[in-house]
Amino acid sequence: MKHRLLSILCLCFVLFASALVSASEAGPGLTADEALSKLMDGNLHFVSNQITIRETSTPSIRESLTTGQKPFAIILACSDSRVPPEIIFDQGLGEIFVVRVAGNVPDPVILGSIEYAAEHFNCPLVMVLGHKRCGAVTAAVESQGPPHGNIGAIIKTIAPAVKQAKKDVKGPSKSDFVESAIDNNIKLVAKSLLKQSPVIRSLVDEGKLKIVGAKYDLDDGTVRLLEK
Repeated sequence: MKHRLLSILCLCFVLFASALVSASEAGPGLTADEALSKLMDGNLHFVSNQITIRETSTPSIRESLTTGQKPFAIILACSDSRVPPEIIFDQGLGEIFVVRVAGNVPDPVILGSIEYAAEHFNCPLVMVLGHKRCGAVTAAVESQGPPHGNIGAIIKTIAPAVKQAKKDVKGPSKSDFVESAIDNNIKLVAKSLLKQSPVIRSLVDEGKLKIVGAKYDLDDGTVRLLEK
């Protein structure tokens, strides 16, 4: 009798574990385009002051997420305090996997975070999100020599975007030059995810992951997608 009870308990445990794995592998159930539409619709809520974050961040939702998560998008965003992805896209608990760093630039830790979410949660979308008047990019534009501390690693990563902006902007306007560097940085980062991560490239090649670049407007709150 004891052996039979033990066998039943073991079987129940195996079935429960399998259910958890299946739920994890199932992912958010959205295509990349559907995930992108959900983000952009959320941004419209934010811009029109009709955000619903309170409804998607309730205690019951928090409790339901204690056993796992199924974010529908990964966002690589700048650390700027004025650009919180959860708010500007009107997304609540467990809905987006956010990785933030000054200048929205990747390093091995950032890449590993993106790979983890893409592989384990089956997120179909990665958005590289920059913003107007980015301080990190401005610092790279204004850099005249070796910067103090580890900020140099950020400026060095952004330098190719500054170089490209010099080719794109011929006029004297510094603001236009900075914004061009910001746009180029977003695009170059999006491309670098494929170059620096075989995992991400494989998922993109298999049609399981899509990468887009976008820019947040500090003035009106809108997010604009950038062409590749």
